[in-house]
Amino acid sequence: MTTEAPDHWVLTLSCPDRPGIVHAVAGVLAANGGNITESQQFGDAGTGLFFMRVQVESAATEADLESALTEVATEFSMTWSLDRVGRPVRTVVMVSTAAHCLNDLLFREREGRLPIQVVAVVSNHTELAPMAQFYGVPFHHIPVTRDTKPAAERALLDLVDELDAELVVMARYMQILSDDLCRALDGRIINIHHSFLPSFKGARPYAQAHDRGVKLIGATAHYATASLDEGPIIEQDVERVTHADDAGELVAIGQDVERRVLARAVRWHAEHRVLIDGHRTVVFR
Repeated sequence: MTTEAPDHWVLTLSCPDRPGIVHAVAGVLAANGGNITESQQFGDAGTGLFFMRVQVESAATEADLESALTEVATEFSMTWSLDRVGRPVRTVVMVSTAAHCLNDLLFREREGRLPIQVVAVVSNHTELAPMAQFYGVPFHHIPVTRDTKPAAERALLDLVDELDAELVVMARYMQILSDDLCRALDGRIINIHHSFLPSFKGARPYAQAHDRGVKLIGATAHYATASLDEGPIIEQDVERVTHADDAGELVAIGQDVERRVLARAVRWHAEHRVLIDGHRTVVFR
């Protein structure tokens, strides 16, 4: 006699902090035959909010789990989500002309090292169309000018809806998004940028940094919001450099940091390890 293997679920939640939350959640999961395989929680004393991520194996149906969790969520005023562990998140990657982040994401996806399914590459240029073709991903050219920007953003949102995309990644997409677009994709659009902001803005930031003799360069991955480059930070990293590194070497080092930081941020988001806490994030690693 064989027994059907249980499904593996990931539950994330946030709510006002009060006694009994962990006990209530664990009790609901246990009542539905759940075996907790991973559990992390955090109480933010500053905001008074409680955050939790649980992985659980259970033979209960998704409908039964959701019904039981709805009851406890109502009791504790929770915002919550339930998903299967490892389910690939449908993702649109946006690029301009820099290839390093796109190549890294597509390679990691192909190797099974990122739980995402890249359903489209969108660009305001055409240089990276061959790379998308190499990986077998549909490429969409949506040019952007000052006059066409509203139409271009509508086309992007239409594509996201058409493809049922859950995540949008700005993999060195060199366009400023409108407030409306950021609101439409709130909490599901990730951006990556170098660490020189706000000191070295505009063109050739690495050359500017080299000219000023910087000793640390790095990258920041964050959720895109209406406040340019000020959304909740998911991940950051740095590399030490010296006077001997020329501007070209700084670019290469910076690109390496950018791709690593972005890959970690995308993976943690896709694994439901990132919960937004106002202007900050809680990242359960």
